[in-house]
Amino acid sequence: METLNFAIPTLFGLEALAADELRRLGLDQVRAENGRVLCSGRPGDIPRMDLNLRTGERVLLVLGTFPAGDFDALFEGTRALPWEQFIPREGRFPVKGHCLNSALHSVPACQSIVKKAAAARLGDAYGLNTLPETGALFQIQFSIMKDTAVLMLDTSGPGLYKRGYRAHGVDAPLRETLAAAMVLLSRYRGRDPLCDPFCGSGTIPIEAALIAKNRAPGLNRSFSAQKWSWLPTQAWMDAADEAQDREFHGDYEIWGGDIDPAAVELARHNAQLAEVDDIVRFEAADARTFHWGGMYGRIVTNPPYGERIMERREAEELYRAFGKAWAKFPETWKLYLLSSHTEFERTFGKTADRKRKLYNGMLKCDLFLYGVK
Repeated sequence: METLNFAIPTLFGLEALAADELRRLGLDQVRAENGRVLCSGRPGDIPRMDLNLRTGERVLLVLGTFPAGDFDALFEGTRALPWEQFIPREGRFPVKGHCLNSALHSVPACQSIVKKAAAARLGDAYGLNTLPETGALFQIQFSIMKDTAVLMLDTSGPGLYKRGYRAHGVDAPLRETLAAAMVLLSRYRGRDPLCDPFCGSGTIPIEAALIAKNRAPGLNRSFSAQKWSWLPTQAWMDAADEAQDREFHGDYEIWGGDIDPAAVELARHNAQLAEVDDIVRFEAADARTFHWGGMYGRIVTNPPYGERIMERREAEELYRAFGKAWAKFPETWKLYLLSSHTEFERTFGKTADRKRKLYNGMLKCDLFLYGVK
């Protein structure tokens, strides 16, 4: 079990960022595809990826890829994989997955076939007609695209965007992986002020603080693979030690504001849970009159879109007022603003220097870049 293959699903638009993260972690054969990044590594890389990845959605261990044009091919291909190398006698192995552009399009039927095939292989290996499934969780995931099946085990459990610092959020929260991506795309490294005048429950400033400190986002949560007997506890301890040794300690200017005092209180609470409350500051403030004293810095923000929280007209009025506030900033400042509003630049009052297409869940958005040549 020396070399293993992995698939890291991402939100659309974040593939290159996740690939960069994996290369920095020293993973091999890193290659980005639509909605995922593939790579190879060793068992000890599983905890390193789960703990450190900021823009990946989860870490999937790929067991095999094979043609699956019909149910017989799916059954035989699944049964041929070495499940017993990974799933112990008592292991629980529920199945979930998706099908796209394939002859096999019924997800429940494919789930049933994969479950029966894996159970048949494990039953033969352990000499059992019925498997107990009373032990650790080994979530099987399948992807069938264009009649090709990929069979995987989910090492993460809850998605990696669940950092452990946000028990609940305000309306239409921004996923943590996307917030981290926005900060990374702004090239923020902790040296200049970073502000979010629409901070909501604080996700963007908190992710910025984690990036500034180089703190691994998964240190405060657990993962499914921590209970896998073939992956030693020491590997998780070593990965956590490595991550903590790489942390920075310094003074940072990170600020979040929101017009809703309840959101600000929640943001402060979340920052405490993320252990960054010492370097990020939250205040009740109105983005329509937002200003900052410094000669340079960046704003990374995700204002209400109109179709999700506020009425469209209210959102446009907010964009117009914020555009006037932004116009008073020195040219040395940079703005990175995420919106799904198709007329954002018109209502904001200024055409973006650059745009980048991103997705907030399944909602297509643009990241509007100002002050960036």
